[in-house]
Amino acid sequence: MRICSLIPGATEVVAMLGLTEHLVGISHECDYPPSVRQAPVIVEPVIDHEVMESAAIDRRIKALVSSNQPLYRLDVQAFVDSRPDTILTQDLCHVCAVTPDQLSQAIQSLASPPRLMTLNPASLFDVLDDVERIGAFLGEPARGRELAGSLRTRVLATRTKSGETKPRVLCLEWLSPLYIGGHWVPEMVNLAGGEDVLGQIGRPSRQVTWDEVHAASPDIVVMMPCGFSVARTASELSALCRTDEKWLRVLRSWPKIYAVDASSYFSRPGPRLVDGLELLTSIFSGNLPPDCDHAIAREITASHILASESR
Repeated sequence: MRICSLIPGATEVVAMLGLTEHLVGISHECDYPPSVRQAPVIVEPVIDHEVMESAAIDRRIKALVSSNQPLYRLDVQAFVDSRPDTILTQDLCHVCAVTPDQLSQAIQSLASPPRLMTLNPASLFDVLDDVERIGAFLGEPARGRELAGSLRTRVLATRTKSGETKPRVLCLEWLSPLYIGGHWVPEMVNLAGGEDVLGQIGRPSRQVTWDEVHAASPDIVVMMPCGFSVARTASELSALCRTDEKWLRVLRSWPKIYAVDASSYFSRPGPRLVDGLELLTSIFSGNLPPDCDHAIAREITASHILASESR
């Protein structure tokens, strides 16, 4: 079997099923576990988001989308050379992966048509069902059921750990402009013992206004910009505070603010969403360890941001 996995969540499942050696092509975002990096990268972003701030990334994405330009480059020659007989892709978010049209055109260049699985999860439990589906699709149904079962058990365990009082939670999936978390994020907030004040379970992320954010009166704000690390989020906040006084005001007024590793635990529909759920449970119950790795989660205050600006 020769597997081409174009979405990081599915690539993680492939590895957890013990099929890493069958990977012949991955996307640029497929970086976990480290063992998957032995496969050739055949998808790269058009936008160099590593050196751009949120507002500039948003403008560039909207410009490309409005002109019907792709956001990702598929290396067609590398794709053909990899000779995949099995492809895992998605049709949930065209901002996150190559479009179905790009892929279908490339598939026509292959000597033999591959088997294709297209994933489209809208909720956490959809993601867990997909784990089982991927296992069956790749010829490992028992392993897929076992992996999905263990993940479901951990999800159910979070319900017994959540507190009686539900904090009002605002999840920000983008900082400039403001976007709230969608799809599985509101569901995760609910399962972790919180109440998502703006997001709706199963609905996409959407842009919101400052008026909506203020009116929501959150007890806890979780900053999880799509694909960002904690350090990248803190750096982005520092830059925003230099150019927009609203950010300093809200950082001082919001009761509790946390930055989390969105890239690993919230942005990608894969097994590690359950780690993200457990992280939210710890945050909402006030049990986040003081020595929690700041690469995973950290509390954010205005003083932290101002201190980082002065360095």
